[in-house]
Parts: sequence; C-alpha cells; structure tokens
Amino acid sequence: MEEIVTMYQDFMKKADPRIADYPLMQSPFLVMGILLAYVYFVLSLGPRLMANRKPLNLKKFMVLYNFFLVGLSLYIVYEFLMAGWLTGYTWRCDPVDFSQDPKALRMVSVAWLFVFSKFIELTDTVIFVLRKKNEQVTFLHLFHHSVLPWSWWWGARFGPGGMGSFHAMINSMVHVVMYLYYGLSAAGPAFQKYLWWKKHITAIQLAQFVIVSVHISQYYFMPSCQYQFPIFVHLIWIYGTIFFILFSNFWYQSYTKGKRLPRVAQQAAQHNGSSIHENGTVTNGKVKAN
Repeated sequence: MEEIVTMYQDFMKKADPRIADYPLMQSPFLVMGILLAYVYFVLSLGPRLMANRKPLNLKKFMVLYNFFLVGLSLYIVYEFLMAGWLTGYTWRCDPVDFSQDPKALRMVSVAWLFVFSKFIELTDTVIFVLRKKNEQVTFLHLFHHSVLPWSWWWGARFGPGGMGSFHAMINSMVHVVMYLYYGLSAAGPAFQKYLWWKKHITAIQLAQFVIVSVHISQYYFMPSCQYQFPIFVHLIWIYGTIFFILFSNFWYQSYTKGKRLPRVAQQAAQHNGSSIHENGTVTNGKVKAN
C-alpha cells in the first residue's frame, strides 16, 4: 500500500502546478466521490425519494438554469478563442504552453472553467429525477455526464490547453445551441414556434464528434508533433468514436424508429405528425407542458 501511495504521489508531481489551487483540482478522489454520489442519486436514491411524491414543478428554475448555461458556454468559447485558438494556435499540433505568459494562464483558467461547468451540468439529470422523468436518464445521458467530467479533470490537471483543448471548445459551442433549445422549451407554449429544430441538435452533436475526431486525427499523420500528451490524443479519438456511435443510435431510435416517443405520441404521429421535446410535448400544433 505504501508503494502504491508513493507511485501516486510521484505521478501527481507531473501535474500542472498552475491549476492546483483551483476548486476541485486538488485531488481526483474528490471529483470521483462527487460523480459516484451523482450516479447513486440518479439511479437509486433520487427515484426512491420521489416514488411517493408528486413531480416537482421546476419550470422557472429550468428557464434560469438553461439560459445561465447558454451564457456560461458562450463565455467559455470566447475564452478558448482568446486564450489561443484565435490568438496564436495553428489549429494543428499545438503544444500546451506551461509558461506564466498571460495567454497561457488564461488558457489554464478556461480549461478549469470548462471542467467546472461539467459538474454544474450534472443538474440536468437531477432535474429529470425530481420531475420524475426517469425515462430520460438513458445510458447515453448518464455515460456522457459522468465520463466527461472525470476525463477532462485529468486533461486540465496535466495539460490545460494545446491540441487537446479543441474538443472542449467545440463541445461548448454545441452546448450554447443545446441549452438555448432547452431554455426555450422550458419557457412554455409561447415559444413553440421556436422549437422546430430539436432534430438538428442531434445532427450538430454528431457533426461535433466528426470535427473533433478529424482534428485530433492529424496527430497520426504528422511526421512530428510537439503536443506533450499523446495519451489524451488517443482518448479524445476513442471518445469521439464512441459518442458518435451512441448518438447515431439515439438518432436512429428517436427519429427513424421513434422508440423514445410515448405510446400516445406515437399513435398521434401516425395520424397527425408530432414531435417530443425535452420539456414539453408538441402534438398537432398545440403544446402540452409536462
């Protein structure tokens, strides 16, 4: 056991000291505990607590929460661009700058903010549970929300910036669109006319994984690359492939077979045409809020 502790300590000495004092960045065990508690709550404790209770009405909170994440995601994208992607990065094999240069420190800050935002987004699933929408806690949803914070913690702790930060910036761009949709959906029937594009969100997510995979794949075709963490390159490529497969299956089940639609909505779709939204159902031109 003492040898394992020593190995861990030696390993963590290689982490970036510039980010060590940011919240949640001191130890991987803290974030692991948060994520395990999250999984336990959404799969076990939460449904049991809500079993004999009525669904909570969280619509006002959901509107504020979703539009807050729109603003936060926009800010993260801007900071990634200003910290390197529009101010010196080549968009190819960009190494992590470990200096005390203001731009390098700005990249450290936005890398941390991106990680922190992933923990804020765990609230998505808590809302599902408190509203008794447990059918929306799919494997894809849970895998996405639990794996990304864990993996990006390591990315930010050891290599905040460089080639490996591209997918975080693209992910934040997608989240601007996604949370805008959710915010409008939660706002109620008056915004129905703005909710025609849900299917396109999944298309944008699929495009995200293609773009990220193509960008990171440059590493494998370059004669030399100074990016310091090849392991992150491999993980990003693997994640991009896995999530592309999972989201493709979601597309097929939702929009080709329609399996995720409630039975009533499926029947209505056969006669009138309908679409299901994250926070409400649109059927035959009328909105029924959940």
